[in-house]
Amino acid sequence: MTQPAGILLMTFGSAQNAEEVPAYLRSVRGGGDPDPAVVAEFQRRYEVVGWSPLVSITLAQGDALQRLLDTNEGPGRYVVAVGMLHLEPGIEAAVKALSERGVDRVTGIVLSPQYSPIIMGRYDRALVAACDLHLPGAPVRVAGPWHTVPSFVDELAGRVTQALARLPNPSQVPLIFTAHSLPKAVVDRDRGYIDQLMETIDAVAERAGLAGERWQFAYQSAGHTPEEWLKPDLKDLLPGIRDAGYDDVLVVPVQFLADHLEILYDIDVAARQEAEDAGLHFHRIDLPNVSPKFIEALAEIVHREERLLASA
Repeated sequence: MTQPAGILLMTFGSAQNAEEVPAYLRSVRGGGDPDPAVVAEFQRRYEVVGWSPLVSITLAQGDALQRLLDTNEGPGRYVVAVGMLHLEPGIEAAVKALSERGVDRVTGIVLSPQYSPIIMGRYDRALVAACDLHLPGAPVRVAGPWHTVPSFVDELAGRVTQALARLPNPSQVPLIFTAHSLPKAVVDRDRGYIDQLMETIDAVAERAGLAGERWQFAYQSAGHTPEEWLKPDLKDLLPGIRDAGYDDVLVVPVQFLADHLEILYDIDVAARQEAEDAGLHFHRIDLPNVSPKFIEALAEIVHREERLLASA
């Protein structure tokens, strides 16, 4: 019997509630104490939305992927685990669990469809370090970008279509596609990352039948640091939409795959208030979370990466 392949779903991680914020921010900052004002602001946001379900949703995504792979490939061929860069369950613990299940190779999938080795290099380093410790000599691979995988594009386009269908005049609603803002200096080192964002948007817009003049692109969730972050910000586009005579706006995140603080607060609370202040009715698509089509997309990536790993 051949040994199973390990599949590790990796995401940034999140404090799950206000009490976990100091430890989470300390991890994000590499162990340094975070600014008390930043801690207080994040805790306030958690108190507004209640909690972040990112960890529980990611674990559920891993369980759903395991079930799909077992159904399609037979039990025992793949073992799926979940690891976070910050807080638990961590990447090292996930790799240790995979080693205990007898895997002989590991493919890491960052739960962000657009991939940059510069922006996301911490995932690569964490996975390699964990495998060196628990699976020395085993082949290790981190999946490259999967931003135009057909089932992922279908998932987002379907979410757009569903959201528009809930509105009274769907053909009259403009859209804003969004992605997490980043420091400009970081992105200047890998402009291909922005190209991937736009390729995702173009593919989703085409699949959903959206004319080019109907949508715009903006960033969200800029960090609490003094350097220049990417623009335009989501809030910068809202007044112009109202000035053009529209009453509604639909926000479509193209990078986030699960509900968490930057959806539940940055979009659902802050951006909604900014839209209403501009005189707009605010709407957003439902995120993929554990939808069957999204889990199919993850399985599609597993098969692609397994073929690449076998041919390496």
